[in-house]
Amino acid sequence: MPHFAAGVVRFQTEVFPEKQELFESLAKGQSPEALFITCSDSRIETAMITQTEPGELFICRNAGNIVPPHTQQTGGMTASIEFAVAALKVPHIVVCGHTECGAMKGAMNLAGLDGLPHVREWLGYTRAAVEVVNQIGADLDDADKMNLLLEQNVILQLNHLKTHPSVAARMAAGELQLHGWVYDIRTGDVKAYDAASETFIPVHEHYASEMAAIALAKHECPA
Repeated sequence: MPHFAAGVVRFQTEVFPEKQELFESLAKGQSPEALFITCSDSRIETAMITQTEPGELFICRNAGNIVPPHTQQTGGMTASIEFAVAALKVPHIVVCGHTECGAMKGAMNLAGLDGLPHVREWLGYTRAAVEVVNQIGADLDDADKMNLLLEQNVILQLNHLKTHPSVAARMAAGELQLHGWVYDIRTGDVKAYDAASETFIPVHEHYASEMAAIALAKHECPA
């Protein structure tokens, strides 16, 4: 804890003064660009990966970056999704999985989770992805099976998102886009799901046109 306390002091004395104007504006409210759903894994640092400032991402984290399908039972994820989509009006939702995910390893071996009953039940929301891997990835080695599961789980959670009324409504109105990412801890690579090809491709390829448009706008309108 002394390490964390020292970090707080450094934030208060060095970081905050440099960004005081930003924090003063954030004290009046928030308008994030995206709801970012990712794993609780301590190795995932959302601001570092996306190079975003406070106020740009509304973040939900849990074991396995899971989105339970909508039901009448209220839960933390359901409430957070509803608030981000219906109240904050985020235009984007990202579901971001990652390599070396303990939750996904557990999903492939639920029998090994007898001492973690709540974790085992939670990972039931990945069952369809596991079944897909068992069906189409039977001949793959363990590493390739896991990579396939990471991707299939992201796709599954995107489908779960569409069952949430607020998400379905704003998607139907053309006001909300869903994105699926997988982050590689070892290499730093991030791949995005491309619905047209039903594959994951590097983010710089998937968003090439959008990034080019932003770069052009900055060139034409220099700060």
